[in-house]
Amino acid sequence: MCVMLYLTVLVFESMPIFASLDWLRKKFPKIAAKMASMHHYAPVLAILGLGLSSLHQSSLGAVYAVVKARPIWYKPEMAVLFMFSALVGGISMTLFASMLSARLTPKAKINDMLIERVAQFLGYLMIGYLYFRAWDWLAQTYTHEPGRTEAFNLLTSGPLSFNFWIGEMLLGILIPTVILLYRPARQSPLWRMLAFVFIIGGVVAFRWDTNISGLLAVISYLPGPTTVSYTTYAPSLVEWGAGLGIIAYGLMAFSLGVKYLRVVDHRMVSEEHVTVKAPATDRVPA
Repeated sequence: MCVMLYLTVLVFESMPIFASLDWLRKKFPKIAAKMASMHHYAPVLAILGLGLSSLHQSSLGAVYAVVKARPIWYKPEMAVLFMFSALVGGISMTLFASMLSARLTPKAKINDMLIERVAQFLGYLMIGYLYFRAWDWLAQTYTHEPGRTEAFNLLTSGPLSFNFWIGEMLLGILIPTVILLYRPARQSPLWRMLAFVFIIGGVVAFRWDTNISGLLAVISYLPGPTTVSYTTYAPSLVEWGAGLGIIAYGLMAFSLGVKYLRVVDHRMVSEEHVTVKAPATDRVPA
């Protein structure tokens, strides 16, 4: 229900963008006018969208948190981690896509000062994300619990350790946090975009590690002593194809949106596109 409500809010938020299509305004001017009027409700829709997106992302983490069959997932901070990772990952993806669009096409105009200010705010959010991720890591070292301890060892010292220490903690959190909070680095577009890419990669690594660490350590619930067995996983060709297809679809949808919809400023305000012609009465005869 939360996801469907959020999708409804996104539809209403997108209506003014689709209302700018020329063919829609010519063929259905009344419908286009109604859709454009939704812009007046943008603040309300933004608040609703923020609340609903936070709810469904934390609920996704809560789905893991109630699965007691996987002890490494069965913890209260899972919902908070999923919400925080969605916040930092979503903001990073939006800012990176905006900056990349401005470099790929002259139609896309962005306010670099605004991007820089949001990037600074993102840096402070990363501190909170680091705190909860480090707390989750340290909290699992207190006691031995069958299933959880074995999965945690796989994550921190086993086959997933490179993902955790390098992909998540170093590249995904520490380095981009320093870049975004250090003003000279944050003001550099190149370093800023690199920090966004690192954060996005760190969020992907977190979701991957969370899923795989819980699946590789299998706990037995048969009568008798609790035993934990290990398994392996490698994505099949079909899974690679499906994953890459989803990414390709997203890139195609974004490209079409930038080209045909006014999701960015399409106005050209450079002097080379402005022609000034002096009146004939002001010309000096030869």
